[in-house]
Amino acid sequence: MKTNFKVLSVFSGAGGLDFGFYKSGFEIVFANDIYADAVETYKLNIGTHIVCDDIKNIYNKILKFSGNVDVIIGGPPCQGFSVAGKMDPEDKRSQMIWEYVNIIELIRPKIFIMENVKALGTLSKWGAVRNKLLVKLRRLGYSTSFIVLNSSDYGVPQSRERVIFVGFYNNLSNIPDLEKILAPFKEKAKTVREVLSVLDVAGTGNNTEICKAKITLTDKPVLRKSPYAGMLFNGLGRPVRINGYCATLPASMGGNKTPIIDTDELYNNASSWVEEYHINITNGKTIPEYKLAPKRLRRLTVREAAIIQTFPLGFNFFGSQSSKYTQIGNAVPCELGYKIAQMVSYYLENSRYKGNYPTLPFQTELTEI
Repeated sequence: MKTNFKVLSVFSGAGGLDFGFYKSGFEIVFANDIYADAVETYKLNIGTHIVCDDIKNIYNKILKFSGNVDVIIGGPPCQGFSVAGKMDPEDKRSQMIWEYVNIIELIRPKIFIMENVKALGTLSKWGAVRNKLLVKLRRLGYSTSFIVLNSSDYGVPQSRERVIFVGFYNNLSNIPDLEKILAPFKEKAKTVREVLSVLDVAGTGNNTEICKAKITLTDKPVLRKSPYAGMLFNGLGRPVRINGYCATLPASMGGNKTPIIDTDELYNNASSWVEEYHINITNGKTIPEYKLAPKRLRRLTVREAAIIQTFPLGFNFFGSQSSKYTQIGNAVPCELGYKIAQMVSYYLENSRYKGNYPTLPFQTELTEI
C-alpha cells in the first residue's frame, strides 16, 4: 500500500531497513552508502536511487530534498561502539553519527530513525556520546529518545539487540516513551526451523552457497548454562538454536565466525548434537579434545543467513560470497525495519489529518542529561 510519504536514507547498506519502509509503501527518494557491493545489491532489489559515495560528499546532492522528505533513516557504522571491536572513541567510524545529525539538520524531516549497536544505548562508556546526541537533536527541535530492541520481538528469528534513536519534530514538551509507541507493532518471531523450511537442502536448489570453513571442537571449552552460549568450538561461530532463535549474525561471517547448524536436527528432527555434547562435558562424561566436529554440523549458507535476517527469498545479493555474508550481517533485519516503518506510517497518517502528531505516550522525566 503506497503511503505517499517520502524517505531519505543514508548509511543504507544492502537495504535491510530500507526494504522495510519500501514494503510499507514509503517512497525512498534517495539512498547512500560507501560499500560498492552493498550499493549494487540495493539497486538489484530496491531501486537505482542509491548513490555510492562517502557521506561527506553527498550534501550538494541532497539539498533539493531539504524540507521535502518526511523521514530520514539509517544505521551509521557501529564497529567503533561494538563490544566486538576495540571500542575506541576516536574510531573514525564512530564519528559518522555526527554526519547523520548533520543530514537531519540539513533536510529537516518530520521523523528520523537511527539504528546502531546495543552498546551505544547501554554502556556507561558511551554515556557522554548518548547525552551529546540527545542534546544536539533536541536543540534541532526533535523530541528524541532511544530504546534497545530485541529483533525477535518484531518477527525476526534472531536474538539481535540493537538501539534505535527516534525523533519527532516539534514535540518538545516531553520525551516519547518508545516502549509504548512500538508496543502495538510487536510480533513474536517464528523459529529458525520454521523460517528455513522455505529452503532446499544446503548445496541444492535455492540454497547453494555453502560456507566451507571447517568446524573443530576446542579442547578448552568455555561452558555456560546454555549450550548456545560459551565456546564449544574453535573460532567465534556459535551453534544455531534450530527450535528457537539464532544469536546475532555478525558481519564477519564467511569463515570460522559463521554460525554452526546441525543438519540431522534440521532435516531429520534428530535430537541436538550440541545440546547432548554440552551435557556430557558438563557432567564429565566426555573429555573435550581438539578434533573435527561430526559431519552433521556445518556452517550457515548465505541464503540461510539472509532468511534468518528476514530478507525475502527472492532478494539477490551482489559480490563475492564473503561480501554477501558481510552485507547480510551488517543489515538491519528487514522485518524489524518493516515494523518500525509501520509505526512511523501510523504517526504520519494521524498527523496528516489532525494537523500535528497524535498525542504521544511520554516519559515524565529524562533519564539522561
